Amino acid sequence: MNSINNTGSSQEKKLKRNLSNRHIQLIAISGAIGTGLFMGSGKTINLAGPSIIFVYMIIGFILFFVMRAMGEILLSNLNYKSFSDFAADLMGPWAGFFTGWTYWFCWIITGIADVVAIAGYAQYWFPSLQAWIPMLICIFILVSLNLLTVKMFGETEFWFSMIKIIAIFALIAVGILLLITSYHSQTTNTTASLTNLWQYDGMFPNGIMGFFAGFQIAIFAFVGIELIGTTAAETHDPTINLPRAINSVPLRIIFFYVFALIIIMSVTPWTFISPNKSPFVELFTLIGLPAAASVINFVVLTSAASSANSGIYSTSRMLFGLAKKNDAPSLFGHLSRRFVPANGLMFSCICLLSGVVLIYMVPDVMAAFTIVTTISAILFMFIWSMILLSYIQYRKKRQHLHEQSLFKMPGGIVMSIICLVFFAFVIVLLTFENDTRQALIATPIWFLILATSYYVHKKYGKTKTAVSNEH
Repeated sequence: MNSINNTGSSQEKKLKRNLSNRHIQLIAISGAIGTGLFMGSGKTINLAGPSIIFVYMIIGFILFFVMRAMGEILLSNLNYKSFSDFAADLMGPWAGFFTGWTYWFCWIITGIADVVAIAGYAQYWFPSLQAWIPMLICIFILVSLNLLTVKMFGETEFWFSMIKIIAIFALIAVGILLLITSYHSQTTNTTASLTNLWQYDGMFPNGIMGFFAGFQIAIFAFVGIELIGTTAAETHDPTINLPRAINSVPLRIIFFYVFALIIIMSVTPWTFISPNKSPFVELFTLIGLPAAASVINFVVLTSAASSANSGIYSTSRMLFGLAKKNDAPSLFGHLSRRFVPANGLMFSCICLLSGVVLIYMVPDVMAAFTIVTTISAILFMFIWSMILLSYIQYRKKRQHLHEQSLFKMPGGIVMSIICLVFFAFVIVLLTFENDTRQALIATPIWFLILATSYYVHKKYGKTKTAVSNEH
């Protein structure tokens, strides 16, 4: 621990701006292409049918405004390190405490979902392999890479993202080729055609309730889209790089989500897509190309590793920020000689190991994945809502900064309210299905723990201050 705590001069105690434009762009893409797209889209297709395309478009549309709200606030004051900072500044210390710790917990839960997904992908090649083995290997590798430098995180995420992007480009290209040649699958006895989108009981085969049910898991595919907000303190030229990354979100959503799912359901009718497997892998298996399916399985495995990598990065930075505001133990506020918040990083990874316990308790990978993704989606909606509420306060308290801003949020307060209503609507939808309802009921326990912790923390902090003043 001495090497971690020994940071030298006060100048060294600051995070370094070592992430370049290409790192930020790819981190933003990585945030927009989550494990939910690769692992969870099979279940969303099963619930909503082809109408899932509209689900992803609606969620992407809403989250673009959340990103723009976050971008405007972050650029209004470059001393903000993340949305936890501006929540505390604009809404009070409680907001920073709740946002920071909830975001940390979000990524712990998401990281568990990712390592559970990795176990599922590894079993594609090694069906008899114990699920906890690939989970442990993944955590060990990612911790080692993150302990080096922030630039190493950026490089790792850059190449993970490149693999994802190339794979989706390849999948779309192969899909278009199959559509042009009207490929006939012997496995499903179907022909690749765009008409497959509506020939099997229409675009809304499970009715409006099936369409609404798709929102539950689809929203998890977007968790991490706000990740570039936590890189603000380590980004070169944030006034140029952050707007560029945020503005490209809609195009990414349309291309990576909408096009990919249109291709998948055109080549393989939605009724043949398994809810328990990745449709990206299944596509190539069903058309009789198991070798290509193996390659895609590797891609979706690296996608899950990429998301876990992002989670390890963001949780350690959030703990660092919380410690600097005395909202977390001071040991999390120390940087290693390589300017990495190593204590927070190690603590987060120890928490990730609870995924190994989960897979023992719930051996069904998809069932375990559904439980943790629902909790994660609820908590991320809380984070996105806090960003929007902070924006509303920003407009009330810092109107002069809004007027000076070169990156104003379109729609302003009205759009913020519309987005908040949408998140409330999704929470209501979570009550309809049994598995998501159980996760929804369990989630308030986290906020009860947080409220108690905040009360004790404030009371202890005041006592400590009084004692130090007496001396």
